[in-house]
Amino acid sequence: METGEGAGDLTAGDGDETTVLLAGFRTWLIRERGLSAETVRCYGNQVKAFLAATGGPQAVGGLDAGRVTAFMVDHSQERNSWSAKAMVTSLRAFLRFAHATGRTLVPLAGAVPAVASWRLAPLPQCLPAAEVERLLAGCDRQTPVGLRDYAVLSLLARLGLRGAEAAGLQLEDIEWRAGEITVTGKGSRTERLPLPTAAGEAVADWLTEGRPQCGSRAVFVTVRRPYRQLTAAAIRQVMGRACGRAGLERRGAHQLRHSLATEMLRAGASLPEIGQVLRHRSQLSTSVYAKIDQDALRPLARPWPGAER
Repeated sequence: METGEGAGDLTAGDGDETTVLLAGFRTWLIRERGLSAETVRCYGNQVKAFLAATGGPQAVGGLDAGRVTAFMVDHSQERNSWSAKAMVTSLRAFLRFAHATGRTLVPLAGAVPAVASWRLAPLPQCLPAAEVERLLAGCDRQTPVGLRDYAVLSLLARLGLRGAEAAGLQLEDIEWRAGEITVTGKGSRTERLPLPTAAGEAVADWLTEGRPQCGSRAVFVTVRRPYRQLTAAAIRQVMGRACGRAGLERRGAHQLRHSLATEMLRAGASLPEIGQVLRHRSQLSTSVYAKIDQDALRPLARPWPGAER
């Protein structure tokens, strides 16, 4: 099935109050916060659920701290910490927007409770190198779709791009002579990275042999009319189809990023080096990968009190 615009986008009816309010919220997020289109979409979907549960746009002016907190407590029941945190972040942003635009008389963002969890508790979910190669090998590079999907997966696996970053690439972002690529990441930060040979060849094959001629400047577009830029949701579909072809359980595109970091660590790269490749703003984001190297960690573990020596 052809990948196009991302499934799950907001689809409220034209002209209704929810559509108007969320459109204003999305515009505010872009102008005031500089968030990516995918992040804005996710925030909007979370806030849509909040509005549906609290009486809709017309009830925003009557919100108080008690109602906000009660919603969050109820919403977090039977949800994992990552899902609950997504609502916390989105709701806080919406309540700041509502106060800044006069929709609420008092600031309510502080009424959204934090979700208790230890950030570094879970291990990063990654794929073994052999499975990554199976994902790539499953693309039929005799077809335009296969060429495109192979190029997308190569950038995720060889360069550690996020799905939204791959979707957002423009033709002018690639400097072929210099062998570099400009990536627009979180917070609209742009960074120039060396383009690995294998990934560069995959992208070049797609551009010269598979990509249709069209007015879009996006690197990755649909192969059927009307030609449209792929979204982050479409990149997830690319990953999902690749898992199916490889006979693997469906995995998220972000796991290829974790896989790259894991292989770099096992090859002897330092955590600061991994952080540079993944473009982490904080060393804390990279430190989670230290837990993967269990052989290196084992000598640091203290014996259990009372255990036999």
